[in-house]
Amino acid sequence: MLTFAGLITGGGTANAANLLLNPGFEAGSTSGWSCAAGSAVTTPVRSGGYAVSVTPGSTIGKCAQTVSVKPSTTYAVSAWVNGNPVYLGVTGGPSTWTAATSYTQLSLSFTTSATQTTAEVYVHGWYGSGTFLADDISLDGPGGGTPGAPPAPGNPAVGTVTNTSIALSWGASAGTVTGYRVYEGGNVVATVTGTSATISGLTACTSHNYSVAAYNSAGESPKSTEAGATTAGCVDTGLPKHALIGYLHASFANGSGYTRMADVPAAWDIVNLSFGEPTSVTSGDIRFNRCPVAECPTVESDADFIAAIRAKQAQGKKVLISIGGQNGQVQLTTTAARDAFVNSVSAIIDRYGLNGLDIDFEGHSLYLNSGDNDFRNPTTPV
Repeated sequence: MLTFAGLITGGGTANAANLLLNPGFEAGSTSGWSCAAGSAVTTPVRSGGYAVSVTPGSTIGKCAQTVSVKPSTTYAVSAWVNGNPVYLGVTGGPSTWTAATSYTQLSLSFTTSATQTTAEVYVHGWYGSGTFLADDISLDGPGGGTPGAPPAPGNPAVGTVTNTSIALSWGASAGTVTGYRVYEGGNVVATVTGTSATISGLTACTSHNYSVAAYNSAGESPKSTEAGATTAGCVDTGLPKHALIGYLHASFANGSGYTRMADVPAAWDIVNLSFGEPTSVTSGDIRFNRCPVAECPTVESDADFIAAIRAKQAQGKKVLISIGGQNGQVQLTTTAARDAFVNSVSAIIDRYGLNGLDIDFEGHSLYLNSGDNDFRNPTTPV
């Protein structure tokens, strides 16, 4: 059972019509919808023979459909839902929700912008909150798009991903279709007659977003909602995408007191031990001397320091030796200095079992000699 109402548009009153495909899931499937973890069921239903049942689990369990709409036009959206909680909304627009133990109607309205030609209607639950049901969903108002052109296809889903390719599949458009165009932004990257495509020739570890439109001799449908994926081949650093990095004053108190390695908060993903400094400006011989007791009365033993490093690494953290700092002027002007640098830094990393090094060379270690004006092709030894 669908609810219809008179709607006000820029040109006056428009005849209302439900623009959604398979709004009550009477196809016995989720055809026309992009549903995460959803399927058509025969009980309990609000009307007809089917409803959609979704168990969110590790997702919100979103069921969505994109349709053509007219700019500057008001539309009404409604759905009968059952579950705790269940949301009804329009992507980029309003939403509403309820917690119900039997079918309850949610309703809202929205007005398209002056340039808007598509709208995505959705219902969803919440992470791990249990199964919800939806039935008789409606988007009432005048349809948009080119007369005779097919409606939007189902939203694309990502399949097999390699270093250089991303496979996509999508639900067929309900109209008369000649083929489908896959878009990345405003560019067509594939044209196919079926409901799948593999985009190849990509670069490893790059992110892409794709939408799909159906077309026939009359014109092209609105684009589907975008699906995103990243090609394989990324280097796994074992760190989150956004890492929290801090400098631990391990060799001096810096007037702020001494923090033991074991007391560094777990929020820090990378801990830079500050600082490894050279025995002289040009020697290249880097030494890491832990803060003396006279300056840092609470300094731990080497054994406890190393044990705390291992504990951080067991939590997935990285511990590095930081070279340079304000006082650590480093100028590798000879081959011998270069070799001493490599050997001495390697020895520090090996002694404490560190993950690598942080280069904290400051201005006195990085400069151009007089007359050396091309920083892109420097001749200054440092």
